[in-house]
Amino acid sequence: MSYMLYHLENGWQVDQAIMHEEERVVVIRFGHDWDPACMQMDEVLYKIAEKVKNFAVIYLVDITQVPDFNKMYELYDPVTVMFFYRNKHMMVDLGTGNNNKINWPLTNKQELIDIIETVFLGARRGRGLVNAPKDYSTKYKY
Repeated sequence: MSYMLYHLENGWQVDQAIMHEEERVVVIRFGHDWDPACMQMDEVLYKIAEKVKNFAVIYLVDITQVPDFNKMYELYDPVTVMFFYRNKHMMVDLGTGNNNKINWPLTNKQELIDIIETVFLGARRGRGLVNAPKDYSTKYKY
């Protein structure tokens, strides 16, 4: 479903998308369109795009086509989802230790909607770090 979502083709477009969106959270999926994990994440992003359009805008970036941000954002995982609000990187405490990004494919639409909504509400209140509604740490899985 990646062809249904808007692709940013170069570093300038990514910068413009982050800088010029004033009212909504910018959700950017960094990865490869051909990667199975990215396809899974793109499917979920496509399904929620209409539901979150009032408070979030979703873009896709292919990290081989646009390598400008690979070092800056440490984009080494198959799929990475990052959040920005008013030209500021929004961090989310998911309980995994990495607050900068989501680096695994989320399959539950409602969980992703809840995370984006939490980021939006926290960003509107001026917070740079928000707590995710669910703890994704592995400490309870054993």
